[in-house]
Amino acid sequence: MGAEELGEQAAWPPETVAALGKIIAVSGSRATIGILPGAENARTTVSKFVLIHSCKSRLIAVVTEVSLNVPPAAKEQGYRAVADMDLMGEIATGDGGTEQFRRGVSEYPSIGDVATHLSSDEFRLIYKKSDSSTGTVGQLLQDPSIEAQIHIDEMLNKHFAVLGTTGVGKSSGVMVILQQVLNVRPDLRIFLLDAHNEYGRCFGEQAMVLNLRNLKLPFWLFNFEEIVDVFFGGRAGIEAEVAILTEVIPLAKVAYLRHRSTDRSGAKRPDANTAGYTVDTPVPYMLTDLVALIDERMGKLENRSTRMIFHKLISRIEMVRSDPRYAFMFENANVGGDTLSDVLIQLFRLIPGGKPMTVMQLAGFPAEVVDAVVSVLGRMAFDFGLWSDGASQVLFVCEEAHRYASGDRSTGFGPTRRAFSRIAREGRKYGVFLGLVSQRPSELDPTILSQCSTLFVMRMANDSDHAILRSAVSDAAANLLEFVPSLGTGEAFVFGEGVALPTRLRFAELPAHVRPFNEAITNLRMAHGAVDLEFIASVIERWRGTVSSRSRPEASSPEAQYEAQPVPPPVRSTGGIEAERFSILKKPISLR
Repeated sequence: MGAEELGEQAAWPPETVAALGKIIAVSGSRATIGILPGAENARTTVSKFVLIHSCKSRLIAVVTEVSLNVPPAAKEQGYRAVADMDLMGEIATGDGGTEQFRRGVSEYPSIGDVATHLSSDEFRLIYKKSDSSTGTVGQLLQDPSIEAQIHIDEMLNKHFAVLGTTGVGKSSGVMVILQQVLNVRPDLRIFLLDAHNEYGRCFGEQAMVLNLRNLKLPFWLFNFEEIVDVFFGGRAGIEAEVAILTEVIPLAKVAYLRHRSTDRSGAKRPDANTAGYTVDTPVPYMLTDLVALIDERMGKLENRSTRMIFHKLISRIEMVRSDPRYAFMFENANVGGDTLSDVLIQLFRLIPGGKPMTVMQLAGFPAEVVDAVVSVLGRMAFDFGLWSDGASQVLFVCEEAHRYASGDRSTGFGPTRRAFSRIAREGRKYGVFLGLVSQRPSELDPTILSQCSTLFVMRMANDSDHAILRSAVSDAAANLLEFVPSLGTGEAFVFGEGVALPTRLRFAELPAHVRPFNEAITNLRMAHGAVDLEFIASVIERWRGTVSSRSRPEASSPEAQYEAQPVPPPVRSTGGIEAERFSILKKPISLR
């Protein structure tokens, strides 16, 4: 192709636009430009966006490699360097005559098409949206004068993940994102699993903080796998004892139903067959009934070794029930009462006009029971969405997600992973959305991560993490992952449905009083190089308070009962369910 022909194709753009170079090669979704000499062009580098002026539209591309290895034919045309680019989208004229950006390329560039740097106006055309479903989370690194905006509905409807190593500002980024979600979607309820008790003060009056001291999660809400995990301290259950529980738990539920029966007419009392209860049916039962049923069977046995199995199981249940650390589960284990409505209201903020967010602080819970608790919470979020037909939408956000949704099937707690997987695969149909936060994406279940269509990727250097991210980023922006190790603190690349184009941004700076922080660390006070003795005494008192009898003051009103937020102790510790349709949305609920 001669210089005259190149010149004819380069008649566009107008002469007032300084050319960066011209297209010298096109291959699939990639193109190469020859860079013309000039001080401005010499600063062209990777991750910069470029505008290619085609005959019908202006194509948007991102530079992925710059080199001085100029082909001889291009060198003859005066080019001094070349840049490889990924084609990302185009600016075209819509039906109304206005210009608009859209992803994808309808017509590929031709040899000789002129490339220029993007102007601020073109950046705004791509990124600036004025509709009510967008939220501002920071500034573009390409042009700090332009706000970085996220399409909140698109991000939520197909789930999202925030990924980055420790110390890169991940928690602050999560805080910024969730604050925008609260602003844009006031109808949405947010449930945040706070693994390190970092977010307790971040959301102020918008959030209810739950922890070991004020959580009420009755043991009968745990399905069979979860309650076995609790009884056996996070270890695999003993087969003979598990078989006994399989038999007696449904009978204990029927026994509770008999206790509650008000039929005095002599009608046939319910039994296990007519009630239809299984080990997973979420209805109340009492531990006294459960132990009595086991003891009754033990009394009918003559073999001493077999009797010992029943005796060990009873001892195991009684030991867990009497452990003060488990009071949030067993406080009223022998009193009874169907409090499912109250639990749902407390967890998912179903009080009209109440706080729209729950921060569930996990640090301080017994390590043996954390997995089962997380499993219950995730499963209940999904089941409530399922059986209420999505009447109240919930965003379920999990910090340290690799702990609970591990990709290694031989580690972690299977029911927890299944609960997260179910939300990821089916939750959007029932108004339950998932947000994952992790420093090790390579340890996450890849099936769950693949369901997150918006990824906020912060600095990471681990090769295995990069490999899993490359498989999760499906569009042409995968080459941008090469730049992730060089991101600064507070910076992120955003890929997927939540942004118009793969975006490099800096999260907005948070005021000091709302920045996430680890309460257990921040409360440490030093004096003259030694720990304050008075402070040590207060720590010991609060520490012992988590493993001793606790009294809960009666609230003056139902709302006050749920809004009470005691200061958490600065202590760190390392399935499918059969459900009946909840009537919570169909009739008034007593909080008493």
